[in-house]
Amino acid sequence: MSYQIITISREFGSGGRTIGREVAERLGIPCYDQEIIEKIAEESGFSKEYIEDKGEYANHKSWFANAFASSGTSHSASNQDYLWVLQRRVICDLASKGPCVIIGRCADYILEKDYKCLKVFIHADMEKRKQHILEHYGERKESPEKRLKDKDKKRETYYKYYTDTEWGVAKNYHISLDSGALGAERCVDIITEIYKQAQE
Repeated sequence: MSYQIITISREFGSGGRTIGREVAERLGIPCYDQEIIEKIAEESGFSKEYIEDKGEYANHKSWFANAFASSGTSHSASNQDYLWVLQRRVICDLASKGPCVIIGRCADYILEKDYKCLKVFIHADMEKRKQHILEHYGERKESPEKRLKDKDKKRETYYKYYTDTEWGVAKNYHISLDSGALGAERCVDIITEIYKQAQE
């Protein structure tokens, strides 16, 4: 089975974004992350900061968005539902251009019916992730542990809300890798090797 798209879902602080970019670089294919936010910002008029926050984190639960997403209209929708529609369209447009790596944003769910996706989940233990966010984002008023738990809970809620699927459960992915135990470089090795072998 040859894969067209690699989707990287990740726990906050696990280094999944960096791993995804390195995989794309090794394979010589595009990696879409901030590019998705920029395109949604262009179409919506919202700031990139607002989209980055609302486009992957949710505080509400409803069945409405999935039905709304297929309708292609933004009338009577919340801002978050409107952004979901745009996000879905942008991701599909990018995937249609050819093989690529897409970071987060429910891309595994959005693309699974129309593309052969290698679905990856990156995780790590709490201590490794605390160390990672302190190195990359610095100290904040909230403790590193609270920041990690809050971000992951919001991602989990957002994913469940729009996909009706459990985020981070190994059976929902082809590969689940512990970047804390394996190291980022080894994770990149594993993903690229599986992708290459599948193309043969």
